[in-house]
Amino acid sequence: MPSSQRHRTWEGIVRAATAAVAAAVLLLVLWMGWILLVTAWPAIQTFGLGFLLSSDWNPVRGLFGGLPFIYGTLVTSFTALLLATPIGLGAAIALSELLPYRWRLALLPFVELLAAVPSVVYGLWGIFVLVPFLRTYVEPPLQKYFGFLPLFQGPILGLGYLAAGVILAIMILPTITSISASVLQAVPSSQKEAILALGATRWEAIRMVIVPYARSGIIGAIMLGLGRAIGETMAVTMVIGNAHRISVSLFAPGNTIASVIANEFAEAVSQLHSTSLIYLGLILFVITLLLNMLARWLVARTRIGKEAYS
Repeated sequence: MPSSQRHRTWEGIVRAATAAVAAAVLLLVLWMGWILLVTAWPAIQTFGLGFLLSSDWNPVRGLFGGLPFIYGTLVTSFTALLLATPIGLGAAIALSELLPYRWRLALLPFVELLAAVPSVVYGLWGIFVLVPFLRTYVEPPLQKYFGFLPLFQGPILGLGYLAAGVILAIMILPTITSISASVLQAVPSSQKEAILALGATRWEAIRMVIVPYARSGIIGAIMLGLGRAIGETMAVTMVIGNAHRISVSLFAPGNTIASVIANEFAEAVSQLHSTSLIYLGLILFVITLLLNMLARWLVARTRIGKEAYS
């Protein structure tokens, strides 16, 4: 067989193998979604979409509603984003534009190390360090100076939405920082040189050119962090207080979708109870999948823009 024909044959085999692997990943995601849908079907038939708007959760009476857990998931996740986004974006700008190259090499491993810490370790640290710190030094001043707001009213326990949001912010910080830094480094050097040649300072170049050029990728990084925050289980379960109710106050204990599944799935004695928990898992699966798809698309837009420019 001629050499060129052998190369084409091997190329076809490699293409078919990689396509099969890609299709297997897609089929795995679809299969997982299908299994969740089929398993949760009794709860879907019983409660329908009203499950999303009901606050009842009474296994004894067979009443189940997912609104408190959806609310808790959204409150803790967006609290984490509110805290982590400015810190993560500032760290990304420093690592990509401001710090010397040696400092970047020294600091990047520490940023990545935060992502490698197991969730249960974050939870233990939250119980023994974060919760007492919030209860003693953070929540009393917040209540003293901002107690007129419903967000900072109620008894100070340390456990609650605020503690869960803070620990989630620490956990998603490496995701936002590392991806944002990569996107900022992908900005063409000609863009930076052009604005600097016009007399702009380095900060003006960052504010007027670099960050706007990388906006899509930064949004993608933030949404990937949001996706992790929404699905986080152990650390949140250990510090949120695990209460089945909705409260406006960040000091109040609550629950998220992931935490209630972790707490109750092994103890569910009725089929309706277990399928309701799986229904919550299906909701979480769909939300996380959509967020990750949107984030990947936004990050890809930045890369395509860079290739088109060059």
